[in-house]
Amino acid sequence: MTDELSSIATTIEQLHEAGVDADQDTARAVFASFRAGLSDGRIRAATPDKAEPTGWKVNTWVKQGILIGFRCGEISSFPGADPTVPFLDKDTLPLKVLGPSSRVRLVPGGSSIRDGSYVGPGVICMPPMFINIGAYVDEGTLVDSHALIGSCAQIGKRVHVSAGAQVGGVLEPIGALPVIVEDDVLVGGSTGIYEGAVVKAHAVIAAGTVLTGSTPVYDLPRERVLTPESSSPVVIPEGAVVVPGSRAVTAEAGRRWGLSLATPVIVKYRDDKTDARTELEAWLR
Repeated sequence: MTDELSSIATTIEQLHEAGVDADQDTARAVFASFRAGLSDGRIRAATPDKAEPTGWKVNTWVKQGILIGFRCGEISSFPGADPTVPFLDKDTLPLKVLGPSSRVRLVPGGSSIRDGSYVGPGVICMPPMFINIGAYVDEGTLVDSHALIGSCAQIGKRVHVSAGAQVGGVLEPIGALPVIVEDDVLVGGSTGIYEGAVVKAHAVIAAGTVLTGSTPVYDLPRERVLTPESSSPVVIPEGAVVVPGSRAVTAEAGRRWGLSLATPVIVKYRDDKTDARTELEAWLR
């Protein structure tokens, strides 16, 4: 961490500790510098760390900084398509300004990207979609229509976030890991990934699958059940192909009524055939 970022981190921690008694002018000035660091990718809510069980380390002060931005802002109007009906939001949370030099394709049709998110070169945003503050979307990723990238979510390179997919945001609790989706992952349509779940590189999450940081995942090829460990969320292994599944309710009433609960199931790990099918994604770029 550079001296500049270290100074920002220290001030944010002090402001967060002060709570409602924090000096608003100081908070707004520091938040502006902090938001600029988020936008250009110098500041991230989580960073790779091989020493961590998940392979990722949460940067608590970054979440504190985002919460300060909400706290110190004032409601202000932002222009909309209809000048008589403006949008209303905190003045500390404007939309991200992108130009052709960013090499981002932001296709017309109602999408929004908040400033304080990082969107890498070659990212494609199909309307309507939304990327929230603190998110990190790396180069070559496709965010399809009606998809959400929540606050602090970390999305790797060449990820396909399919139509209707929801990658949840995690701001509180402060120390919780945000959702992580590593490089070359296919996130299927209408998929939901929440509560700091970690999806390792090259995984395929089939359409309609719901992953959370606390839901058990049944790994058929390796005959095991993946569960969260202590403070670490569920981690989907590299190359896993995950589909929606169900498991029987074992309580007496559940058995009597024939009930089952939805659960993600790993049915295989990627091979040449899987790679060949997902290679079709390249034609959309």
